[in-house]
Parts: sequence; C-alpha cells; structure tokens
Amino acid sequence: MPRIFVIVISLFLFGGAFAQDAKLKKMEAEGDSAMSQQDYAKAIKIYGKVIKSSKLKERADYLALYKRAVCYFSISDFNHALEDLNQVVPKLPALPQSRMLRALTYGELGQSDKKKEDLAQALLAEPANPGLLKWRASIYLEDEEYKLARKDLEVAKIFDDDAETEMYLGVAQYNGGSIDSAFQSLDKAIELDATYMPAYMYASSFSLEVERYEQAAQYLDLAGRLEPKNTTVFFYKGVALVELEKVEEGCRYLRKAFYAGVDDASGYLKEYCFGVEN
Repeated sequence: MPRIFVIVISLFLFGGAFAQDAKLKKMEAEGDSAMSQQDYAKAIKIYGKVIKSSKLKERADYLALYKRAVCYFSISDFNHALEDLNQVVPKLPALPQSRMLRALTYGELGQSDKKKEDLAQALLAEPANPGLLKWRASIYLEDEEYKLARKDLEVAKIFDDDAETEMYLGVAQYNGGSIDSAFQSLDKAIELDATYMPAYMYASSFSLEVERYEQAAQYLDLAGRLEPKNTTVFFYKGVALVELEKVEEGCRYLRKAFYAGVDDASGYLKEYCFGVEN
C-alpha cells in the first residue's frame, strides 16, 4: 500500500462553514472514525453519502471529498483518488495537502510532469509550514531529488527543528555527497531525541557504506539498547564486527540475524563464519 506522510486536515482553515448540518456533521465524523481505523471501504461509502447529501454546495463540503480521496489513495485506487482531487484542488486552494496528495497520485499513475508541477505549487499558500515542507521533502527523497529535499528541510528546521527533520536532512545530504554534514545532522537528530530509532539506523547504515566500521558499531550499540531484538541491528552489527576483525562476535550476530529471517546475512556467514564456533 502506498505510504501517506500527512493526512491531518486543519479544519480551522475553513472557519465555521464546516458545521452546516448536524446530520451531515455526524455522518462525516463516522467516516473520519472509519478512516482512522483504516476501514477505508466503509469510510468511502460514508463520505460518498455526505457528498451526495451536501451536493457540494459550499466550499467546506469539499473536505469530505478530500478525505474520500485519501481513502481511495490508501487502497491504491488512484484513478478515483485523482477524480476527487481534481475537484478539491481548485475549490480549496488553502488546503495544500490536497495538492501534495494529488502529486503522490500522479506519481503512482506515472504522470511525473504533473507530479512535479503540483509539488512546486503546493506550498505557495503556506511557504513556511514545517510539516508540509517536511512532507514535500520526503516525496523529493523518494524521487531522488536530493537538492530540492535539502532546500525544503533547511527551511523547515528554521521554524521547527526536530529529530525527524534532521534525519531527513541527513539522508538528503548523504545522498547528495555531503557525507560529514549528513552525520552531523543525524547526530543532531539523536541529540534532539535519543529514542528516535530511524536516526541510528541511517547513521549505522551510512557508516557501513563509507567503511567507518567503528563508528557504525557505536551507533548500533545505542540502537541495540533501544530495541534489543531488532534483527537489522543484529545484521548491521555483525557486519561491522567482522569488518573490524572481531569475527567470532560478529558471526554470532550474523547467525542471530539469519535465523530471525534476515536473508542478506547468508553471504557474510558464508564468507566469514564457516568453521567459526558459535
């Protein structure tokens, strides 16, 4: 299922226009509840009734249409999602989430030019919204548009610097060739939130890629304290240790990873661990 980065809807943007009809309001709340429980088929039916009953007379009625598009996207029904979003975007220009979601939908349908156009337009109404900047940056990262991602993230951190922003920035920097800056950002993510596991995993993975094995082992020691049964930590730590010529200990971690289902560990086991005692 495609990943949705942000689906939170800021109802306050539309003032009091949303609360028009008590019956419709209650019905839409039922749709929201179904969507939050990932019962997208049920939510789509409920939102459909809301849309039909409201006849989309008011701009605020299009919120139900947007939320139905979120549900369609979540079940990979991209054509229906696009149909709804094509109605929402011109009616609710102050809802940049709708352009972002349409950009993702265009991407799934292979319409990259339209995707780029929507991403470029998405934040015109809220150019300093850190949550939206971070969302757009995550889409750029998936598209390997690292310079664009980095630009959004550097703006986002001015307004709200958190572990996730620094982690995304580190990923953009690393893939853009700024290795030392990437590790600085990942270290900052850990400093901001010592329990933020993705920062440790990216930091250790990147350390292995650039053959900084001692550094990788240090990140993995910390990650292992947070998640003692994390199989990826076992695998990465095994790799780091055998590369540091701590073969017996490394093989122990590689075996744990392999028996836990990490197939990639098999190559290292064959290369380093045949004949090595448990």
